Amino acid sequence: MTDEVELIVPDSEQRGLVGRLPPAVRPYWMLARFDRPIGAWLLFWPAAWAIALAGHAVRRWDLLFWFAAGTIAMRGAGCVYNDIVDRELDRKVARTASRPLASGRTSLKAAWAWLGLLCLIGLVVLFQLNLVAAITAVVSLGAVAVYPYMKRVTWWPQAWLGIVFSWGALVGWPAVTGGFSPTLWLLYAGSIFWVIGYDTIYALQDIEDDALAGVKSSARKLGRHARSGIALCYSVAMACWASALWQTRPQLLAIAALLPLAFHLTWQVASLDRQDAADALAKFRSNRFAGLLMFLACLIVGATA
Repeated sequence: MTDEVELIVPDSEQRGLVGRLPPAVRPYWMLARFDRPIGAWLLFWPAAWAIALAGHAVRRWDLLFWFAAGTIAMRGAGCVYNDIVDRELDRKVARTASRPLASGRTSLKAAWAWLGLLCLIGLVVLFQLNLVAAITAVVSLGAVAVYPYMKRVTWWPQAWLGIVFSWGALVGWPAVTGGFSPTLWLLYAGSIFWVIGYDTIYALQDIEDDALAGVKSSARKLGRHARSGIALCYSVAMACWASALWQTRPQLLAIAALLPLAFHLTWQVASLDRQDAADALAKFRSNRFAGLLMFLACLIVGATA
């Protein structure tokens, strides 16, 4: 086994595939986090919810495809940019010290070139959107650019991540309706609190290393109250989403569509072991399934409104 394969971080997926890639390609694959597709799923779901709740998911599968492609490319670009900014901090955290830039397996110039290529792919997707959706997507770049610095200035970088990772809803809704609505803002607000909750779970893995490196996080701020904080975030998210579905279809059956998701998020909080990094990672990853449950709820309500 080569050194590159041994340096695959613990939360990588598809290790066999990464190991079979040419050595020259492997660092760039990992730099864009293609070995960890969970991030792309979590970025994609809010856009898919908006399209489904607007009642267009069945007729606009092509739009879902373009959003999926754009999500993969722009999430990869965001990860590359994040690693460029955080390369010095990453060297101080055990889980991130082996990242291509932090470990020196990729040069800074090559990372910028890879970032540019991924952005070009995102540009192709941008041309598939109407003007309102396209402008909204471009505006998100400002929030993305600021995000890596949040952990240096606030205990709640997870809140800013929520703004960024939920932005797909703000693009998906006008992509099919041509504008915005109160329902969308409720959907977006719920997504922000969902992201704060699941990223706090993710940050539980790094509390000790983050403290040594001086990195701030909601997990460090909440400390022994992390479970309660996560539960509160998930509760607010559910309240916002219930309101969004009620506005779309004001019937109790619409709220009932959220019950599977409510049970899943309750399970996450109730069974979370904040002292176990492996359990935190497993609970974080389970939000891919939570996103699917929310999509199904939006699909049912949107299609029958």
